[in-house]
Amino acid sequence: MNISKFVMPEIIFGKDSLQQAGECCLRLGAKKVLVVSDPGVMEAGWVDKVTDICRTSHLPYEIFYEITANPKDYEITRGVDIYQACECDAIIGVGGGSAIDAAKAIAILATNGGTIHDYEGVDKIEVPLPPLLMIPTTAGSGSEVSQFSVIVDSKRHVKMTIISKSLIPDIAITDPYTLVTKNRDLTAETGMDVLTHAIEAFVSAAATPLTDVQAKNAMILVAKYLRPSVASRTNEEAKTAMAMASLQAGLAFSNAILGAVHAMSHAVGGYLDMPHGKLNAILLPYVMEYNFLAAPERFLQIAELLGQNIGGMASCEAGKLAIHHVKQLAADIGIPPRLSDIGLREEHIEQMSDAASKDVCIITNPRDIAIKDLEEIFYRAL
Repeated sequence: MNISKFVMPEIIFGKDSLQQAGECCLRLGAKKVLVVSDPGVMEAGWVDKVTDICRTSHLPYEIFYEITANPKDYEITRGVDIYQACECDAIIGVGGGSAIDAAKAIAILATNGGTIHDYEGVDKIEVPLPPLLMIPTTAGSGSEVSQFSVIVDSKRHVKMTIISKSLIPDIAITDPYTLVTKNRDLTAETGMDVLTHAIEAFVSAAATPLTDVQAKNAMILVAKYLRPSVASRTNEEAKTAMAMASLQAGLAFSNAILGAVHAMSHAVGGYLDMPHGKLNAILLPYVMEYNFLAAPERFLQIAELLGQNIGGMASCEAGKLAIHHVKQLAADIGIPPRLSDIGLREEHIEQMSDAASKDVCIITNPRDIAIKDLEEIFYRAL
């Protein structure tokens, strides 16, 4: 008998759900929270909104927002220093994947000690974390419901992937209204990240019926609503649908893990400090082409889920249609088509392929993949 687990936090979803942040923290037993965010989210006003709610709930707080787009190990160390010096006992992460991943990493060190490098890999966390409440402001990383945290090792220039069920937050609050402050480019890049999560989880070697349900619905929503979400900041229907897609794709990949797209984008993002969603968007169709051989029937389903008419098509034809649609969607929302367009060079490929081969996400890629295969995919995407 096959045994699988599906893990998730308590989820609160809907417009104005942000108002429940203070009550949620008190319910978790918090006496003083560290609010972790980044400068962009601060400027957009969401941190002020959260701290106002904390004050209304008579919940003391401190703020740490020195987090960059690809959070670094030394940023985590600074956050831990503030957490401990201010005698906090719980953490609220407010922002995209970077802020939420950083909040999780701070929580690891606050209770387990050491450096964040000690926890790279799978199931290295031994001591329970402080209460965690995560509030995503992008659609997005899905980190608010996942067992992942990805942090850059600033000396090795690689992204460290930390996986542990301990990293699943206690509560995730998804308020779609937070998406209205995101510009077109960020909406496009994070939306393609959602699609990548859904597709990689769906074809993952660790996929289950429970993860399939989440991944399938996320693909349907992205295909229908990503373009209008990019086109208009005020399209409430599109924002709500993309927030749900991000949530469901997050649940899917948290439990099914990912694949070669993320292994490769982690390698490049850590070395060249490039936007994660944009890297995923460029790499996704090339990895799909490589992986098709391992799961042709799944790719036929992907084509249908993305809204393509596959009546009477062989799986090979449908797979090509799915890949074409992904490329077209990325082009429609302004994603550059090649890695060379965003700064990757041929001389980087050998090192990037070696780093990708060591990323834990590669383990669940549906097709066996060696360094030479990774190099070939990088060359094709260059």
